[in-house]
Amino acid sequence: MLSKSLRYRGSLRRMCPVLSCTDRRFMAQVADVRNIPTEDDKLFNVPLSEESFETYNFDPPPYTVDTTKRKLKDMYRDMLSIRRMESTGQEAVAVGIEHAITKEDKLITAYRSHGFTFMRGASIRSIVGELLGRQDGISHGKGGSMHMFLESFFGGNGIVGAHVPVGAGIAFAQQYNDGSNVTIDIYGDGAANQGQVYEAFNMAKLWNLPILFGCENNKYGMGTSAERASAITDYHKRGQYIPGLRVNGMDVLAVLAAMKHGKQFIQAGKGPLIYDLRERLIEWGIITEDEAKAMDKDVHGIINQEVAEAEKMTEPELRLDVLFEDVYARGSEPKQRRGRTLAETFY
Repeated sequence: MLSKSLRYRGSLRRMCPVLSCTDRRFMAQVADVRNIPTEDDKLFNVPLSEESFETYNFDPPPYTVDTTKRKLKDMYRDMLSIRRMESTGQEAVAVGIEHAITKEDKLITAYRSHGFTFMRGASIRSIVGELLGRQDGISHGKGGSMHMFLESFFGGNGIVGAHVPVGAGIAFAQQYNDGSNVTIDIYGDGAANQGQVYEAFNMAKLWNLPILFGCENNKYGMGTSAERASAITDYHKRGQYIPGLRVNGMDVLAVLAAMKHGKQFIQAGKGPLIYDLRERLIEWGIITEDEAKAMDKDVHGIINQEVAEAEKMTEPELRLDVLFEDVYARGSEPKQRRGRTLAETFY
């Protein structure tokens, strides 16, 4: 999950059988840990693998990242929290993106949204409460796994690919209102063949919208491999007239560097981008074994406590009218609401 430049420098004898040739070659590029400062807040430079990026009509990000031990530990802790909470895998994408943007930037994604929901600012308790259908869940127990929302987070959407043009609309609103922030629009490789995705690409380029489309590419749509479903699996090239970048989505620092670079490009008024965020297996990162164990134990304790509190949340009342509440965010309901019940259906 952390950069290959920060790998453990112990014996490789036990690790080599599970590493690919590419992994073993990357091991030769490890930064000298003696150059890492002892202070948590002192900046140091981390080199990224030369294979972190592949470009399409686009200059690559810098192949180095300035960071601190504290920032790295924070990212590692976030990834641990996502994994322990519920979502195993793809943690580096959600964490790398969030650490590169601000809460004024907007994000929308598909139905594998729990890690993004947490990183956007939701409490673990509210997420687990929603999964349990509790009244105090983030969507009051009515959204479930796929439909969680915050002010700067537009879901969690259950229909494959249907949210991508919604992201273009969010970016248009940002452009219309202030023009200083960006929208991150995440979808999976399984959704990349949907027609509405290409329609969103076209409108985004036509209007030069401040949006970064990110294909979270784990190479499988449910049980179907990308090669069986897609004539071209270089998803960063799918925009044709939109520049693109393939990113090592298993390296949180590569994701961080790519997102910072992309945001600067978009904020300069150069239009949308398409990223192909690819994932594969890696091993451990910068902190010591004892620190990692201590952090893991601490995160486990926090998550277990949050789950216990979520289980205590009140279940929704068993009344028919409760089903028709919370169609709108509380406090934003219009004076007239149509279509929830037969009595409200009129033309």
